[in-house]
Amino acid sequence: MFNPKQIRDDFPMYYHNPDLVYLDSSATSLKPISVINKLNDYYKKYTANIHRGIYKLAEKASEEYEETRKIVSLFINSKSPEEIIFTKGTTEALNLLASSLGVLLEEGDEIVTTVMEHHANFVPWQQLVGKNGAVLKIIGLNDQHELGIVSYGKSGKPVIDFQNIVTKYSKILTLSYVSNTLGTINPVKEIITAAKKINPDIITIVDAAQAAPHHEIDVQDLGCDFLVFSGHKMLGPTGVGVLWGRKNILEKMEPYQYGGDMIREVTLEETTFADVPHKFEAGTPPIAEVIALKEAIAYLQYYGFQAIAEHERNLTEKAISALNDEFGEMISIIGLHDISRRAGIVSFTLNGIHPHDIAQILDEYSVCVRAGHHCTMPLHDSLGLAATARASFYLYNNEDDIDVLITGLKKAVSLLKKTV
Repeated sequence: MFNPKQIRDDFPMYYHNPDLVYLDSSATSLKPISVINKLNDYYKKYTANIHRGIYKLAEKASEEYEETRKIVSLFINSKSPEEIIFTKGTTEALNLLASSLGVLLEEGDEIVTTVMEHHANFVPWQQLVGKNGAVLKIIGLNDQHELGIVSYGKSGKPVIDFQNIVTKYSKILTLSYVSNTLGTINPVKEIITAAKKINPDIITIVDAAQAAPHHEIDVQDLGCDFLVFSGHKMLGPTGVGVLWGRKNILEKMEPYQYGGDMIREVTLEETTFADVPHKFEAGTPPIAEVIALKEAIAYLQYYGFQAIAEHERNLTEKAISALNDEFGEMISIIGLHDISRRAGIVSFTLNGIHPHDIAQILDEYSVCVRAGHHCTMPLHDSLGLAATARASFYLYNNEDDIDVLITGLKKAVSLLKKTV
């Protein structure tokens, strides 16, 4: 039985902060005790570097590390654990791709992305085209705060019209599965299918940082070439992320960094590199964090993504309804009205009150929300907004959290002499 109040017992943060209303899981999630214990086990019981020592402790650490690679492979349904590369997070994974794929681009080649991207999936490509003469093309939004290339007919199925944004010259298409600001769930499978009909050789990249914590991921079904996500947004430790890529493409790519375990042989004249995935894992990796990531996956799979998603949809619907009922025309909620195509993210503004002031006053009620541009400045600019406040929900949140959020917002309005 899915019971958020019982789930909280697994999260020490609530024990140490009993009044906590944590509504910032899109920035980073809380950690269950099973993940924390796994981190401690490595440091207490078998601290050793991996893939180097032949003593028992080193072999134990290596086994635990590689076991996570197998579990992640199953988690996203990749063809082989060799396609799983561990990084510091989504940002490093995307920078790795921009660096290693960038050498394949020529002047006039097109990179296609969207206006709703996190800076980590926008700035690396923007910088790249400034160096090699490629062209960056941006997919904008429609009035419903979905991608402008997407429409829905009576059948409810997405229809994709690229409007000449993707062409035969488009070499890379990179986009987010879920917007970290709007909460929009993009129909990435249909978008990728449509893009590959125009150019079968286009390389497609999915930023799943906001999707992997909440939705079942199947890279074979999506049809993408690369997919990236972070551990810390899905109950795992900070400092670890995943880059999945098709092995035949990974084998053609140049390494992102040099040294350590990615080396096969070095002579005075030349260096040869290890096979994938090790070719892209230079130096000592975040060993404890990788090992603990498997516990986060196990925890999410125990409750099931269908139950988690349904719980988050219910909270999102109740939150939007409560905010509109309480604040009426004073509040502007950014994003889709259709909850079925929206994740558990609610970004909003209150007329005349800066989001930073909202967040500061909410903190007095132990309510944690994000305020600012959420690393999506181009998106905020396109909406004519300098900043928004963002509440994001996860499996440990409940309806009481929404009540405290409303109470805190009413106090913010009262203090700043606003009427609703």
